[in-house]
Amino acid sequence: MILVIVYDGGMAQAVVPVAGADKQMLSEQVYGRLRDAIMRGEHAPGTALKPQDLSREQGVSLAVVREALVRLVGDGLADRLHNRGFAVPACTDRRWQEVAEARRTIEPVLLRMSVERGDVDWEARVRAAHHRLARTRPYTEPGPHYGEEWSHAHRIFHRTLLEGCGNPVLLETFDRLWTASELARRWSGYRNPTRDHLGEHRLLEETALARDADAAAEALTRHLTLTATGLEDPADRASFRPESAG
Repeated sequence: MILVIVYDGGMAQAVVPVAGADKQMLSEQVYGRLRDAIMRGEHAPGTALKPQDLSREQGVSLAVVREALVRLVGDGLADRLHNRGFAVPACTDRRWQEVAEARRTIEPVLLRMSVERGDVDWEARVRAAHHRLARTRPYTEPGPHYGEEWSHAHRIFHRTLLEGCGNPVLLETFDRLWTASELARRWSGYRNPTRDHLGEHRLLEETALARDADAAAEALTRHLTLTATGLEDPADRASFRPESAG
């Protein structure tokens, strides 16, 4: 059993017990809301995520909030600080560059394998995934960060490119690195508003389907490097808030 705190005007008014499946559903809801808020830039890089404040804002117990924050740490969307609770990762964190280096090391190899091993069905999936990505608007509402629909199509395209390798273990590695880099990718995109994403993704599709492994690997390495470069000059924290965008 878990307790949900009901607030009124900032004051705790009642504690309502929630059991079993309801607890799990509540935890999923809080996790989803916090994840979306971080992705939208509502919590700036380096900002503390205080369980007490979040508990009050979400109207749930500290246990539910802490469970959600631990999941966010696992996703790379929050840091657990020694004796200081939790915080949104700072853009200057060396980890982002280490993740980027790992992706540049692994993903071009997987793409080469896909180009060599992929069959006609793989080609069809790559073309379909690119078509969906190219037709999806990056921004669905005012604000500096990519919309969820575009982010999903973006991930599907990149994963489909590599699926031709036929190695599920390597693809699991891709999945972990993608999740770990999602927040950094959105921040990088905000700092590079004139970046030619359409052209970069079109080149990836064309070189892969042309079975030009060297050109495809080079294009992917360049694509990943541009994302990492966007994190090298941090902007002021306040500029990451959606309401500050023109």
